[in-house]
Amino acid sequence: MDIVVPTDAPEERLDLYLSSACPDLSRNRIQMLIKAEDILVNGEVVRQSYLVQPGDAIAVKVPALADLAAVAQDLPLSIVYEDADLLVVNKAPGMIVHPAPSAVDGTLVNALLHHCTDLSGINGVLRPGIVHRLDKETSGLLVVAKHDVAHRTLAERLQAHEIERRYLALVWGVCREETGRIEAPIDRNPKNRKKMAVINSGRAAATNFTVLERYPFTSLLECRLETGRTHQIRVHMAHTGHPVFGDPVYGGREQTLGIRPEYRQQAKWMLAKIKRQALHARQLSFEHPITGEAMDFTAEMPEDMQTVITGARAQEPIGFPGQQALDEDEDE
Repeated sequence: MDIVVPTDAPEERLDLYLSSACPDLSRNRIQMLIKAEDILVNGEVVRQSYLVQPGDAIAVKVPALADLAAVAQDLPLSIVYEDADLLVVNKAPGMIVHPAPSAVDGTLVNALLHHCTDLSGINGVLRPGIVHRLDKETSGLLVVAKHDVAHRTLAERLQAHEIERRYLALVWGVCREETGRIEAPIDRNPKNRKKMAVINSGRAAATNFTVLERYPFTSLLECRLETGRTHQIRVHMAHTGHPVFGDPVYGGREQTLGIRPEYRQQAKWMLAKIKRQALHARQLSFEHPITGEAMDFTAEMPEDMQTVITGARAQEPIGFPGQQALDEDEDE
């Protein structure tokens, strides 16, 4: 990968610059490539603290995908359903779905390969069996194909919107509508390639939502995807002014000053209980790719999200769960 630094680029550390220029690589992975001398600037080896200059020619060498074939690892794996054709798994928050140059192990695929070797090969050596994905910090249900026939059928049904995916999302603000549909195209954010954004020229994206519960400064929604764009629910909810609670990328940790003063302590306590977006893929429904049987699965929310929603349900600003513990922490 060859990159020429634009003439109007600000002076910036090499690893920071490449984090934005190469969104598929984590900063840690970039630093490892620099140390391995796989990243050269103007043909020379440099340190990660090197300050890029306009006109610099940066050559980035990333190991070929074939060199990063996923390996089996004995990792925790929550299997909701399994037969000869597919698995349905409940992915834990914090687990990446498949290996990539920035994360070569510790993923759901590594765990699946330890559990079974008969996974579909359609998506190559790094994504065996993977029909659809969830963000690293989003928890919940995924269907995995064990052979190519099942994979093709499931992928076709996903493309035809015949696989129903329902999510629980705790969002900031009191949503006034009972139901709604957000139809807004999504693409890479031109100012930050690691983020997505609503862009007029982006790919079509549609999210339906129903309000399940309303709290003093948040709402619990059920979101149903029509499309499956990267970060779709997170981007759409932020676009409507209701970012997903706790989301560190799309404004979900920056809303406490916008709520009534008597609820701010409660909001801070809730944010302290979850370090990720409060988003969970709760329900997955589809027709079995081989037998045609109607399949429907649900998964309970992880403990961190359950705790936060318990806090949200506390209607009184004083005496919510953890109030005393939070006050004690602030006194220290």
